[in-house]
Amino acid sequence: MLKSGIGVAVVASLVGLSGCASQAEMVGAGTGAALGAAVGGGPMATLGGAMVGYGAGHVYDQKHR
Repeated sequence: MLKSGIGVAVVASLVGLSGCASQAEMVGAGTGAALGAAVGGGPMATLGGAMVGYGAGHVYDQKHR
């Protein structure tokens, strides 16, 4: 569980440092990380889920402008 929390923190900090993440991208990254941690349980699953969720949030933003 600790590794998953670290993975979520790393992804959130990377997205936060970029300074251009929208709310949909942040929600997607957080949800994807949580889902990846629940399904895979490892840090790579957490990071992978976060990246997929971030991408989904980005696509959502592009379609709903």
